[in-house]
Parts: sequence; structure tokens; C-alpha cells
Amino acid sequence: MINKEQFFNMYKIDEEELKKENISWEDLKEIHDDFIDSKKSYETQADLIANILRAQPKVHSVKTRVKNVSHLIEKVIRKTPERRAKYGQEFNFTAENYKDEITDLLGIRVIHIFKEDWEEINNFITNMWDVMEIVANVREGDDTRKFDEQGIAVCSRPSGYRSVHYLIESYPTNKKLITEVQVRTIFEEGYGEIDHQLRYSHEDIPELLGQNLMLLNRIAGSSDEMASLINRLSQSIQEVENKFKEKINEKDKKIEGIKEKIYDKESISDIDKKNLIDEIDDILKIQ
Repeated sequence: MINKEQFFNMYKIDEEELKKENISWEDLKEIHDDFIDSKKSYETQADLIANILRAQPKVHSVKTRVKNVSHLIEKVIRKTPERRAKYGQEFNFTAENYKDEITDLLGIRVIHIFKEDWEEINNFITNMWDVMEIVANVREGDDTRKFDEQGIAVCSRPSGYRSVHYLIESYPTNKKLITEVQVRTIFEEGYGEIDHQLRYSHEDIPELLGQNLMLLNRIAGSSDEMASLINRLSQSIQEVENKFKEKINEKDKKIEGIKEKIYDKESISDIDKKNLIDEIDDILKIQ
């Protein structure tokens, strides 16, 4: 059983800060213990939701994450003043309410290949679950029309981070489960992971590093546009090939039909011959 001193040392908590914010360490300990007890269940429920998402054809891959308990404790402390401004000064996070208030305890990341795949995935998510909130994180200057048309909130991120975030509500058990689902392209995922790793490695991003991160962000955005262009070209070429095959099949059928006419007649008059030759010429003229 962890004691108060061990708890503060483990999670690098300043006791004076707790007193200043009027936060009870007993509440933190109960939240900690409850989350530890719930973690296995969260992992199982995350796998359930992830497997449903994997069934969507446009989904390339799915990752799951259950929040680290130390990050949970830090967030409870950090978010307390914000919640009191919202609910009143008597508010405290407790083992009974933290699962409703901290909405990223369970996170799922959905990766897709082409930017245009998002619309089908978005329809799948909104039809499959009750969606509490959708926010499209974009880089300043990005085209946001597809989000505006659907009434989706847009957040311009200085870091260039791009991802559409959903808060979904479900009942895998008799208790409500809130899950954060992040949907992004494979290029956005690559940039996001690099940006996240570097920002955690530095308290302040050096200017030179920040400039190169933004260059990488623009390259990732351009790569998405290029991938979409290649995808559209591929689809157009496939359509042309299919139409060509249809025309060839149509020609082959008509020529076979003429052959049958010739074989079915014991003798062919000059007029019939001319008519058959004309039919063949017409077929060969088809582009």
C-alpha cells in the first residue's frame, strides 16, 4: 500500500501546490487506485473499438493507448482550476467523476492513406457511435471547406499538427465509456510522431529545430496532396482501361456475330458480302 510520501515522490507532486489549490491527496490516491484497477478493462474495451474501426475498408491501421497513470494524476491537478471556473469553487476531481471529466483516458488512432478517405471514415464513426465532439486540427492556410460544410469545429495549430479528433460515447459494459479517436493520414502520423518526440525531448524547441520541423510539416502536407493526385490519376486511368476493354469486347461480339452469319449461309450473294464487309468496316472504325 503506497503512503503519502511515496505517492508524492513517485508522481513528483509538490504538497504546497496541492494545499494552494485545495486538492486532497486522498482524492488523488483514490483516483490512482481506481484507474489502476480499471486499466485492464480499458485495454480490453480499446481492442473492441479498434477492431470495429479496422472493419472500415479505408482504414489502413489502428493503434490503441490507455493513459499513463502519472499523466492522469498530473492532468487532474492541472485541470482542477479550469473545472472550478466551470462548475464552481467546490468542485474536486474524485474517483466517481474523473472518468467523465478526463476524456482521453482511452485513445485510439486511426491511420488512412489518402486525404479523401477521411470522409468515409468520418461517416462510419458518426453512424457507429454517439459522437460528443469533433474538432479538426489544421495548419494555418489549410483548406477547411470540407469541415466547414459539415459544421465541424476547426482549430488552427501553430505547430502545424493535423488530425481530426472525435470524442465518442459507448457502452461496452453497463457503464459509459468515453473514447478519444484521432483520425489522420499516414504522412500526418509520421510528422506528428516526430514532432511529439522532439517536443518531449526539449523544454523549449530551439529556433533552428522549430524552423526545420515546420519545413517537414510543409513537406508532409505536400506529400498528402501528391498522394491524392496520384490516387485520382490511378482511378482515371483505370476508368479509361475499363472503357477500352468494354469497347474491345463489344467489337469481338459483333465480329463473332458476322462470322456466324457467314457460316450459317450456304451461298452468299454479292450484296450480302458487301453488307457484311461494310459491317466489319464499321466495327473497325470504333475507337
